Amino acid sequence: MGRSLTYTPESSSTPLPNHPMSMKRRVFLVGTLAATAGCLDYFEDEEREELTNPSTIVIVWDRLVRYDEGTDEERVSIWGVVRDDGDRELSYIELRATFLDADGEELERVIENVRDVTAGEEWTFDIEFPRHGEEARAVQSYELDVITGL
Repeated sequence: MGRSLTYTPESSSTPLPNHPMSMKRRVFLVGTLAATAGCLDYFEDEEREELTNPSTIVIVWDRLVRYDEGTDEERVSIWGVVRDDGDRELSYIELRATFLDADGEELERVIENVRDVTAGEEWTFDIEFPRHGEEARAVQSYELDVITGL
């Protein structure tokens, strides 16, 4: 059965829709939206940057690591190193880790980024499974993909 909530002025500090504070909030939000219009359309610098093909990013090595194994605080992470074999310096790259159980079923996907990737250099990464204890114990393998470079 659903739970219903009823607004009463004594139970909330949120102004009613016709309250003068609501109008000020609306004016603020509309002004903010107008001022930032177009800002999220495209990442720009001096020149227009575009997403690059992540094929120049190489995963040098990676490993599944467990902490506090066998406890309620057990955690799982993927440690690794990536290298940019391209000739362009990237602002960041995104890595996607898919954590899998013993049957190969997906438990969780996590996206992590590595910043300021200089061509030819190597960087470490650590992608942590977002739950611990018994749920972390269920992680038996993973898939790791480079999905974006900018």
